[in-house]
Amino acid sequence: MTKPAAPTRFLLSLFHTPAAETFTCHHSVMRAGHLTAGPEHHIARDQYPGHELILCLRGQGEVQVQGKTWLVKPGDLAWVDCSLPHAYWAVKNDPWEVYWLRFDGPQGARWATNLAVKSHPVFSELPLRTYRVIFERIFRRLAETDPATEAWLNSDIAELVAWLTESRQASGLLSGGDHTIPERLRKPIETMRLKFFQPWRVPELATMAGMSPSHFFRVFKQHLGTSPHEWLRRERITHAKRRLIETDEAIKQVASQCGYSDQFFFSRDFKQVTGFTPTEFRRRERGIPAKALKR
Repeated sequence: MTKPAAPTRFLLSLFHTPAAETFTCHHSVMRAGHLTAGPEHHIARDQYPGHELILCLRGQGEVQVQGKTWLVKPGDLAWVDCSLPHAYWAVKNDPWEVYWLRFDGPQGARWATNLAVKSHPVFSELPLRTYRVIFERIFRRLAETDPATEAWLNSDIAELVAWLTESRQASGLLSGGDHTIPERLRKPIETMRLKFFQPWRVPELATMAGMSPSHFFRVFKQHLGTSPHEWLRRERITHAKRRLIETDEAIKQVASQCGYSDQFFFSRDFKQVTGFTPTEFRRRERGIPAKALKR
């Protein structure tokens, strides 16, 4: 005789009621927990406050948003925008075990848009241990509240979003859009990201993508929101900011390592993007008195 499947068990169930003013400046968690689902586990709503993050530890489940369904496997995280009609449930022959939380705050909707949650709610093949640590930290905060709880919860949610942003970038989903980067753009983008210091030109990048230069330029701008030249410039400035903060290299050396043969053009571009010269940026970020800073 087949042993009947175990019903859903809440191993941890936490409630939190933030002060009304919290959501004007912080993100907070209203519910969180840890459950092992039975085959009957099924949640369905037309609309609900906030956003639910469901981290699958083992087994499988499915999430449905506006009538479309996605499978959630171990190591996946589902982001459910509860303002949309949604449902989620355990796969009957392999019910999931999950950590979950529901949060809300001033940037939740914007984050969901930037991470393409509406069209791609499942983040796959995540470093599970990293996410477990953050969820468990949130559980402890909810169980032992103190005056700093709201600020710490805000920090924890922001950390989760940062990890999810990194995952979404690696998977080729655009920040700020509800669509994917076309497969043919991925090679030139990854090449520019890895070799940002090289003088890439549109015809070279277009060849990698198998497109004509004009078509490549048009498709790139449509999906990235900027031109290839401007994308590369900002990538270079991002690397320059890190070197200015983390090293004592001369400005000329930083410029050269970031693809600029002329220090003047580097300083001009850097100020256009950041609002500061490289020297000013280094001084401000490192708290160095102007007279003590080596150029």
